Amino acid sequence: MSEMQVFNNKVVLITGAGGNLGKAVARAFSDAGATLALCDLYSGELDAVYRDSKVVQMLESDLRIPEAAETMAGRVIDRFGRIDVVAALTGGFTMGSPLHQTSPDVWEFMMKLNAGTLFNTAHAVVPYMRKRGSGRIITVGARTALAGKSLMASYTASKAAVIRLTESLSEENKRYGINVNSVLPSIIDTPQNRKDMPDADFSTWVSPEALADVILFLASDASRAIHGASIPVYGLC
Repeated sequence: MSEMQVFNNKVVLITGAGGNLGKAVARAFSDAGATLALCDLYSGELDAVYRDSKVVQMLESDLRIPEAAETMAGRVIDRFGRIDVVAALTGGFTMGSPLHQTSPDVWEFMMKLNAGTLFNTAHAVVPYMRKRGSGRIITVGARTALAGKSLMASYTASKAAVIRLTESLSEENKRYGINVNSVLPSIIDTPQNRKDMPDADFSTWVSPEALADVILFLASDASRAIHGASIPVYGLC
């Protein structure tokens, strides 16, 4: 898809752009000709890669804070005049304790990081997309969000909330020319996951680049008939 330059003249906002998946998605959209607005809590690594680019905007923002998300969206509009695609990748993972031993702080952190950041991002960008009558929003759920898992209550609940938010956003906005869909990865092949699961068969995992390909498809016109879907991206797991 990237060789076709299908995102020329498109402004793509990527949240969580500094993570392993975010970097892969940013590279894929850049190769496909997109203008990028890259948001993360810290933009240091992104600055090193994109410092001299005229078609990239770097944004530091804590999207757990509603006002920060509004400011982020406003800055992108001020610079580029539009937001065509949002890849809402901000999120995180935790596990290890049964629910009755999970602290309220961990629960609140996971809900804010996974579901709260999506809520705040959508709240900020949807009005601009509705005004233009078009847009794409791609979210990241998880395979484990489809059913409760032992020792993962906070994570699975927060990612299940992402899926339900995606579906609600789709129903609310599909008649305004806005497609909202989610990808559901199994285990993403990252250095941290390899460190945490050294005995696993990494060849069965999903590479960030493979997941980025699916996200680009959902951001493209080829996905115009898809609304509110949760796309399984499981690799060989």
